[in-house]
Amino acid sequence: MATSPPMPPPSDYRQHLEVETPEHVVLDLEIAGVGSRALAAIIDTVILIGGGILLFLVVAVLVGYGVRLGRWGPAILLLGGFAAWNLYFILFEGLRGGQTPGKRAIGIRVVTDTGHGAGLPAAVARNLLRVADFLPPPYLIGAALAALHPRGKRLGDLVAGTVVVRDRPSETAVPAPQRAAPADSAAPGGAAGLVTRQLSDDRLGLLARFESRARDLPAPARDRLAAALIDRLDLVPPAGVADAEHLHALYADESGRRRGGLEARKGQRWNEFQRLAERAAGGGLDAFAAHELPDFAARYREVAADLARARTYRADGVTLHRLERLVAAGHNALYRDQRQTWRRAWSVITRECPGAVVQARGYVLTACLAFVVPAAAGYALIRERPALAADVLPEVMLQRAEQGPAADGRQYLVLDSEDRPLAASGIIANNVRVAVACFAGGIFLGVGSLVLLAYNGLSIGASAGHFANVGVLGSLLAFIAGHGVLELFAIWVAGAAGFLLGRSVVAPGEWSRADALVLSGRRAVRMVGAAVVLLLVAGIIEGFVSAGGGGLAGRLAVSAGSLAFLVVYLAGGR
Repeated sequence: MATSPPMPPPSDYRQHLEVETPEHVVLDLEIAGVGSRALAAIIDTVILIGGGILLFLVVAVLVGYGVRLGRWGPAILLLGGFAAWNLYFILFEGLRGGQTPGKRAIGIRVVTDTGHGAGLPAAVARNLLRVADFLPPPYLIGAALAALHPRGKRLGDLVAGTVVVRDRPSETAVPAPQRAAPADSAAPGGAAGLVTRQLSDDRLGLLARFESRARDLPAPARDRLAAALIDRLDLVPPAGVADAEHLHALYADESGRRRGGLEARKGQRWNEFQRLAERAAGGGLDAFAAHELPDFAARYREVAADLARARTYRADGVTLHRLERLVAAGHNALYRDQRQTWRRAWSVITRECPGAVVQARGYVLTACLAFVVPAAAGYALIRERPALAADVLPEVMLQRAEQGPAADGRQYLVLDSEDRPLAASGIIANNVRVAVACFAGGIFLGVGSLVLLAYNGLSIGASAGHFANVGVLGSLLAFIAGHGVLELFAIWVAGAAGFLLGRSVVAPGEWSRADALVLSGRRAVRMVGAAVVLLLVAGIIEGFVSAGGGGLAGRLAVSAGSLAFLVVYLAGGR
């Protein structure tokens, strides 16, 4: 009975990312769906909330036993909790191979568009954009994009150049090992029974290409191609057997023979490389001694070649998944950025971050104008129409303006020494949150950054106008003199980073829009890093100096010092 040509495989509606390694081996990565990503996010959120509750219970027990936290305890808890909530995803994805505990539990990970493990810069970019992906609550933009984008990308992935892929194959029964048939054996009956010789690698490659093309060709074209290949290979099909059927039988016999022996010959080598890859995943290439590195690289190339052979022989899915994971692990270990050290982090903070600000000085000036012009308008409006203050200003600002004239010696805000650490922590957390939102809003064509800058400028200008109407503008200016230089400049820098993102979407220039967004995201993230550094210093000054009740001369001296710090910091950038 003649063997029929293979039927086309069933349609696969899963999304895939194909990445070619430098060894010319294509890695086929399955992109994670919305459901698995949402479940991983729920697990991570539960971990964060559970950790917070546990910490609260521990503190409550300690306080119950008479342990005094002092004035620094609440401040450390507040700032530490804010940092943990915001750095959880960044540090795990950037330092643990693109996996948070939730992603590890579900079996997914973040990788770059080139298949490399997501480094710290990419993790920072994709997670700072969570603010934009969350809109409108709860996470509608991010979920919609992840479901509709061809590679399952949300806004953060677009800026970071990352995708979320499955990290392990689906549970599949391991096929029973097949015994390789002898080279000159003949199966009884049918065209397959007439195969009596092994094929060379070149001939097997030709048959593999014919198999892949024959599925999509109509019968007449397939028959013509099969006849041409029969002539080229100098084959004589048995009587009554079509050319295409004979080629299929040849390929099935030879690939089955080789497939059956591949894992038997190489299984031990794969196990050894897996142990080496696990070492590399934990400690990078530094986990190997100098004499072990060439062996690791050679074994990686060997496994990559085995993957190419397994695909040619049409190995079972479990074997292919295993080899793809091994090749991906070796690829990530050999080609990932190995410079994630404390010295590297210090260089980024002190040189690259301020350097990015200097390079984007035109955007910073634009952000400054987007803030100052509404501030001037708000000031003029409230001066002209004082009654509007009660409608547009928060109650706390109205109350502080009613404290009395500056001549009475009363200041805008004075805190007791016990309250200043907690106030500084709260100020830092709030200002960093505003800066991140100002940056992330730029993904919406720059409009989000413009609106936030204008709103904050209008609010400050209106407050200044009301204080001037009451006659206590001096107390407000005296309060912001110490920290205002750094705080305002940092917000402008964050807004400028947002404008940079918006510009790459609206006018990408010579780059594609996707590439321009990734390149702008790298610069913008460094600008946000500089803004965070400035806001940390500004928050400390505001909590301990501005709210400390000192004289105007001391605050002006601090203001001059902060301006000098800003100049030196920017001058050190590259």
